[in-house]
Amino acid sequence: MSTWTSDRFGAVAVLTFTREPGNFMDFGSMVRLGSLLEDLGRQTDEVKVVMLASGLDDTFIDHAELSDLARAGAGLASEEELGSWSRALRLLEEIPQPTVAAVDGLASGGGNEIALACTLRIASPRSRFQQPEVAVGIIPGGGGSVRLPRLIGSGRAAEAILTGRPVLAEEALNVGWVNTILTGADFTQEALRWVEAIAGNPAPALHAAKHSVVAGSRLPFGEAMATERRLFGELTAGNAALASGS
Repeated sequence: MSTWTSDRFGAVAVLTFTREPGNFMDFGSMVRLGSLLEDLGRQTDEVKVVMLASGLDDTFIDHAELSDLARAGAGLASEEELGSWSRALRLLEEIPQPTVAAVDGLASGGGNEIALACTLRIASPRSRFQQPEVAVGIIPGGGGSVRLPRLIGSGRAAEAILTGRPVLAEEALNVGWVNTILTGADFTQEALRWVEAIAGNPAPALHAAKHSVVAGSRLPFGEAMATERRLFGELTAGNAALASGS
């Protein structure tokens, strides 16, 4: 049985991960996530936002499945498995639609890295974020030591990674790790309402804005500005053509 379910709520696609007992992320689930994201990325007319959620209480996604890491270290994992993490995280960043991690509980190790690859992160008051790898003699392997400094600054990220301590929701909000904390009784429904407000905007503008933000985080300043100007011009020309009826 697949550990991911895919549901549609209007223009929002919700991918929910459930893998008992602790929502540890295995290779097979990452392969499946990549396939789902590729498919949704082609549905630009129907899907405006993609949200990741958890089917387990008090856990978003925990770290990678340790037995998978052992197999990889022993040279027993397939090429598809070995590439599954980088593929899925790249797609979270690069599919046209904004991606949102709805974190209600623990996002640790690989789970936090999945959230970091999303365009936005929303949390409940009980959420905790953590990169605990150093404590067991390794470092983040899914982009945690690269994406987190770019999000919250190198000093704060270094402290979180070098200590491996859990960062609670309020601190995560204060440093920019998450975009908002939702305090309603039903986190999933409140998260969906929050995301639907984004999905109410025109799809081409959402796609272009996400593209420009991602490019701005990767490219030199001049190239990023050129990308923004190009996207702005394309949208302006398209809107003018629609207004004129041509």
